[in-house]
Amino acid sequence: MSSNPPPSSGSSAAFFDLDRTLISGSSAFVLGVAAWRGKLVPTHQFVRDAFSALQFLLAGADDDTSMGVRDRILGAVKGVRLDDLVALNADIVPKLMERVRPESMRLIEQHRDAGRATYIVSASPIELVEPLAKALGMTAGIGTRSRIVDGTYTGELAGPFCYGPGKVEAMEEIAAVQGLDLERCWAYSDSHSDLPMLRAVGHPVAVNPDAPLERVAADHGWPVVEFRKRSKAVIRRTTQTVGAVGLAVGGFAGGVRWARTH
Repeated sequence: MSSNPPPSSGSSAAFFDLDRTLISGSSAFVLGVAAWRGKLVPTHQFVRDAFSALQFLLAGADDDTSMGVRDRILGAVKGVRLDDLVALNADIVPKLMERVRPESMRLIEQHRDAGRATYIVSASPIELVEPLAKALGMTAGIGTRSRIVDGTYTGELAGPFCYGPGKVEAMEEIAAVQGLDLERCWAYSDSHSDLPMLRAVGHPVAVNPDAPLERVAADHGWPVVEFRKRSKAVIRRTTQTVGAVGLAVGGFAGGVRWARTH
């Protein structure tokens, strides 16, 4: 198949998961380091969240860990002033830009050149996702919104938690406002936890998929994209399961395939 998305009629968009899809690794870890250095979170909480981020990097997310992440995101910002959290972006955004996969950047550019809106969709706080999207020249970021009263986070949600079905809810809100037809839209993710998002669009693409997503992609004949791997452990897993080192270290042009049907 061609790696270039077809021209757009103007009613479609491309939605990108953030962690392990648009970037290598976990944005939550980068946020946690910045918050810890900025004395917004105590050391014991930083260590706990760092361990959770490592688990996510090695094994991916599931419903239980997602709820834990939701609670930690809300709990971590509770009592923090909005201005203090936003100030961390001067440190966070450049670090995340360094983690953006070159293949992802080319896809964003291809969709943008085709006239499509491009969005990051992530469980990470909107205050992190939106500046990163703008720095990448994307249309906007869709992230978790926390309730703010008198400039301070209350520790409560102010919208859908952007994970699983919550991502679809947020995408549908954007589609309604922008007049998008989700059947004409594209979505990219590495994780089976994003199956609701992938199934909500007409053009789902699995990116470095985990094993459950790989199976679903095979069942439905979805295209699978193998982006460059940054972790040696992940490279070993890829070479064992796919049988080609080139897929682990090669560029985007050589890493597009159709999932094989059983």
